[in-house]
Amino acid sequence: MSCYKLICSSKVLLIYTAVLLFFGCATYYDKNQKFQQKFVQGEIDEANNILNKNKRGETDKNKLLYFLQKGVVMQMLQNYEESNSYFEKAYIFTEDFRKNYTKEALSILTNPAIKPYEGEDFEIVLIHYFKALNYVMTGDLDAALVECRRLDIKINSLNDRYEKHKNRYKKDAFVLNLTGIIYEAAGDINNAFIAYRNAYEAYKDIYTPFFNSSLPEQLKQDLLRSAYLNGFYDELAHYEKLFETKYVHTPKNGGELIFFWHNGLGPVKYEWSINFFIVKGQGGVVSFVNEDLGLTLPFPLPQSESQSSFPGDLKFVRVAFPKYLERKPYYRSGYIINKGVKYDLEPAENINEIAFKTLEDRMLRELGSGLLRLAVKQSAEYQIRKQDQNIGALVSVLNAVSEKADTRNWQTLPYSISYSRVYIDEGENKLELKCLSPNKSREENYSFIIEGKKGQTVFKTFHTLESLPLGY
Repeated sequence: MSCYKLICSSKVLLIYTAVLLFFGCATYYDKNQKFQQKFVQGEIDEANNILNKNKRGETDKNKLLYFLQKGVVMQMLQNYEESNSYFEKAYIFTEDFRKNYTKEALSILTNPAIKPYEGEDFEIVLIHYFKALNYVMTGDLDAALVECRRLDIKINSLNDRYEKHKNRYKKDAFVLNLTGIIYEAAGDINNAFIAYRNAYEAYKDIYTPFFNSSLPEQLKQDLLRSAYLNGFYDELAHYEKLFETKYVHTPKNGGELIFFWHNGLGPVKYEWSINFFIVKGQGGVVSFVNEDLGLTLPFPLPQSESQSSFPGDLKFVRVAFPKYLERKPYYRSGYIINKGVKYDLEPAENINEIAFKTLEDRMLRELGSGLLRLAVKQSAEYQIRKQDQNIGALVSVLNAVSEKADTRNWQTLPYSISYSRVYIDEGENKLELKCLSPNKSREENYSFIIEGKKGQTVFKTFHTLESLPLGY
């Protein structure tokens, strides 16, 4: 071997060895076990301390996730302004994000985890929910409504990116419902009716068929009441017929509590893989074939790769893709009792279901990018084998080792969000929250003191983090 070839081969070996060391097999969840353990156990101060020790949290490729984690932790510690400062950083990042094409190219040679994390569509949208929640907790209803409008604009712009709008997550019904609640709390009953109506349509057309979320009974009552208060009697009659009920207006002398229950924890990303045979075809096209799954995917190579540079006519390879593992919540239902009256906490946002379905919606895009990555790796391996078979064999191993899915995701989201509208008296109100396990075998009780004011709406959130083991 010439000195030049030896130097070139050594450089290649060095680069690929560095790649091997850089990319372990651990997932993002595994790499953040200390934080996850403290968070899941409800030791939020300790979880926050772990985040604070991450000196590169606001600058590295995972900074979006750092902002999101800090935002949730600060909200749970009731530091609402600081929480919103981190969610605003997350929002600015998603708005100003520009692809780094060097890292984009390197990700094709290695795996997508080398790139800055951009966030799943539903994660980007839910930033605005958490910001709105912080604002209502501090009494700034106007700012909360700004976030609701931002959310609606964002979800529309995200769906505009996709051909024929194939994504099922086209509207966030729960946040449309929240928008109506905030408008009503602010005394704008006309816009409240419009928001409730939009929420009803989104639940009916999207959430019920796709995300296992039924129309909340409370939303029905809010829609009927707002139609009545606006004097929209034709609309009132229309919805009375739809809901098979007769609305009777009962004025309330006290105030109201809107209680949000964040239950459990959202899913965690892991990976799965498919073994393919690569069959070389004509005209710069190869086919990726998996007989077990009945998949045959023709894949056109870039012009530079199609001119006899692709390896042999038959080859066995592996491609990795992301998947979610569910963290089922321990508590499956809950309700609030105030002065002997029971108020059910109705499921309104199934974040777990949305995560799974949105990943399904983009699997074809994942397949395309995975196969492109595989094609480029195989072509690079072939070029190196022409220079040195031994180095080429090593590159083949390292290609397989570096092949992994991007397992990053926002792991401090709740599994689901439920809510209830509770009527309270002026002054001090003693409320009980009861959380029930499956089959009501275990009941957990929590007590709250809520200060009521006549004609005013107050808000409260509560988190239960208990979950069954990952993937149970």
